[in-house]
Amino acid sequence: MLAIISLGGNALLTRGEPMTAANQRANVRRAVAAIAEIVDAGHRIVISHGNGPQIGLLALQSAALRPENTDPLDVLGAQTQGGIGYMIEQELENRLRGRRRIATLLTQVEVDPDDPAFANPTKPIGPVYDKAEADRIAASVPWVFKLDNGKYRRVVASPMPQRIPDVDVVRILLDHDIIVICAGGGGIPVVRDANGARSGVEAVIDKDWASAMLAQDLAADALLLLTDTDAVYDGWGTPQQNPIRRATPQQMRERQFAEGSMGPKVAAACRFVEATGGSAGIGTLADARAILDGQAGTLITA
Repeated sequence: MLAIISLGGNALLTRGEPMTAANQRANVRRAVAAIAEIVDAGHRIVISHGNGPQIGLLALQSAALRPENTDPLDVLGAQTQGGIGYMIEQELENRLRGRRRIATLLTQVEVDPDDPAFANPTKPIGPVYDKAEADRIAASVPWVFKLDNGKYRRVVASPMPQRIPDVDVVRILLDHDIIVICAGGGGIPVVRDANGARSGVEAVIDKDWASAMLAQDLAADALLLLTDTDAVYDGWGTPQQNPIRRATPQQMRERQFAEGSMGPKVAAACRFVEATGGSAGIGTLADARAILDGQAGTLITA
């Protein structure tokens, strides 16, 4: 079985945890322990990951150095792909001890330059702030801040992925039985001009939508969207909340989920299942193997 595993931000940094390399390393080590169980079961895997906290921190560092000329998000996204991919690759190598080869691929993802998301930034990145601190930062750099669970975070454009031009490279690596880490942070956002030349844009692509597209392009058997919630819930946050253990895409579309959190995951999972007939699982990192086996989380199937 080929499984695409999308690691949520909690796999690298929990909410409110200091953004240090040591904390990220410890969290990656825990993530790798769960992923290794899937590898040891004989499955082929491709790993993608989020980068919201990390790209936000890099942007802050760039703004502190030169607020009038900060580094663009596509370049910062490439940096997070390299740094996070390096940690995942190394920890997985240490865990598997030579049983499988691993490669990290810097992955460009094309978006539509006319995507309406560019006019309505919604993707939160970086740390959380109170309103006074957010206002202070916004006075020095042209960033947009919005409420996120009672605190303020910077938000950026998050256009829909249209094409992964590097997917053929992923196929070549898979054909040689190599575990691939790619499409980190949703991929490096690029647009293509009339002559076919690519250039980066100011955006952060949703990692779950990019992972679903990757899974569809690779004709994967399963897509795992791993987060900090053990399942998708009906009535989340109410006394009547109830986990959804198994459903079809149609049944999931009949329900309402939070747009800023579970909504995109459910929509991406449904699109993958409808396009391929494969299965999509949503749940916690610790349950990764059980979710793949249909014993935990929420399983969406045709």
